[in-house]
Amino acid sequence: MKEITYFTSDTCSKVITLKVDDENRIVDVNFVGGCNGNLQGICSLVKGMNIADVKTKLNGIRCGSKNTSCPDQLCRAIDEIERR
Repeated sequence: MKEITYFTSDTCSKVITLKVDDENRIVDVNFVGGCNGNLQGICSLVKGMNIADVKTKLNGIRCGSKNTSCPDQLCRAIDEIERR
C-alpha cells in the first residue's frame, strides 16, 4: 500500500491524503479545506477506482479562472504517488 500527503496549490483545499493499494485502486482519500460537500462526493466516487481511471476522468478540470481545481490536484497527487 502507498500513502501520500499532498499539499495542493491554487485551490481552496490545502491538503489531500491518499492511500492506494497494490492493485492501484484508491483505498482512501480525504481533502482538508475546500468545498466540503463537493469534496466528500468526489472522495466517495473515487474510492475503489483504479487511479488511471480517476486521472482519465478528472485530469485538467479547472475551477473558474484557475488553471487547476481540487479534482485536478487529486490527479497531481496520484502522479506523485505513482513516482514512488
